[in-house]
Amino acid sequence: MALWTVHGDGKTVRPGEAVAPLERLSWPRTIGMGMQHVVAMSGATLLVPAITGFPATATLFFSAIGTFIFLLVNQNRLPSYLGSSFAFLAPIGAAATMGDASGGILFAGACLVVVGALGHFAGVGWIDKLMPPAVNGTIVALIGLNLAPAAWGNFKGHEVTGFVTILTVAVVSVLFKGILGRLSILVGIVVGYVVAAIRGEIDFGSKAIRDADLFGLPDFHTPTFTDPGLLIMFVPVVLVLVAENIGHVKSVAAMTGENLDDRVGRSLVADGVSTMLAGVGGGSGTTTYAENIGVMAATRVYSTAVYWVAGSTALLLAFSPKVGAIIQAMPAGVLGGAGTILYGMIGLLGARIWVQNKVNFSDPVVLTSAAVALIMGIGDYTFTIGSITLGGIATGTIAALVLYHGMRAIAVWRGTSAEPASPSSVPDTAVGNPDA
Repeated sequence: MALWTVHGDGKTVRPGEAVAPLERLSWPRTIGMGMQHVVAMSGATLLVPAITGFPATATLFFSAIGTFIFLLVNQNRLPSYLGSSFAFLAPIGAAATMGDASGGILFAGACLVVVGALGHFAGVGWIDKLMPPAVNGTIVALIGLNLAPAAWGNFKGHEVTGFVTILTVAVVSVLFKGILGRLSILVGIVVGYVVAAIRGEIDFGSKAIRDADLFGLPDFHTPTFTDPGLLIMFVPVVLVLVAENIGHVKSVAAMTGENLDDRVGRSLVADGVSTMLAGVGGGSGTTTYAENIGVMAATRVYSTAVYWVAGSTALLLAFSPKVGAIIQAMPAGVLGGAGTILYGMIGLLGARIWVQNKVNFSDPVVLTSAAVALIMGIGDYTFTIGSITLGGIATGTIAALVLYHGMRAIAVWRGTSAEPASPSSVPDTAVGNPDA
């Protein structure tokens, strides 16, 4: 695996220049930038275990390990941080136990490895045919909108804290330029946390926080597979992870001016292995992070050495149960406010896929398949077939795929087709996270 050469004098990046993935600045500067990336990812990555109840320390641990795997598999050519994916929130919420949720994460990771291997050896064209923009956008949208009741459940009864969190995120995102503006979610969580503390909504003297050691092993747990129907709910997440990873590769390629198409399959496999490991040990499923793409765009430092530092920093934090306990004490109002924004943004990412790919909603194939799938997802249509229970995300995804391809086949046969399948199902910017 290639290591890094020093960029220029190792101290400055001249106007018009950029630090390439296989370059680095001086180690003090590289360490500082790596810690900056930890700040960028922490708001979203730690919000997922706060919402789901997963151990924050295990999530940080597997986030760091996943980042190392991603860098190794891509031979240090593709900078990325692997943090918690919001796409997992709905199926995790449907799981009866934390072990079953981890089993679903493990299953999703294994599916992503298979897709990545196929993409590496056979190309990703078949993914575009299976999941054109009309279908991909619908699936991404329904995953976010399916979570609306969860946001209201946290918001209700803690309205002041929730509204303060929302307003802080909104104001910071437009008030500040550069990196701070891109960290609006993190700032909103911090401000909301402070407001909740002032309002007495946090018990810092609770036994969980008081008794937590400052240093110790992460809180691991093992997966279980008692509900086969739950695994089906994780399949749509795989489709989202595919879109997130392809979008990430395209974004980095656009920023660095390199052709990174040969990295797509490797990226999917790396994220799949990372997600599988998270499932084995009780961490949240991972994905490439748009928050960190924003930091790279602002600094023009694409050095993968920075991400090794970021992963190492996250790994150290994972060995502090005290930090994990404070994160797990995230006030409900903060979760409700942040969730209101984040879940809505996930839904709108689907709409962005439609817009950027000029999806034609005058075509009855597109209109009908999207309409039915969205309502099934938002309404959480749930059906039980034998011992398998399908929730709204699974039923909505199945509806989108079956209706779109079934109606398209009939329309082509009858000569009534209004819109051929689009050539790409992924926009040119990362779609993995709300701060893209």
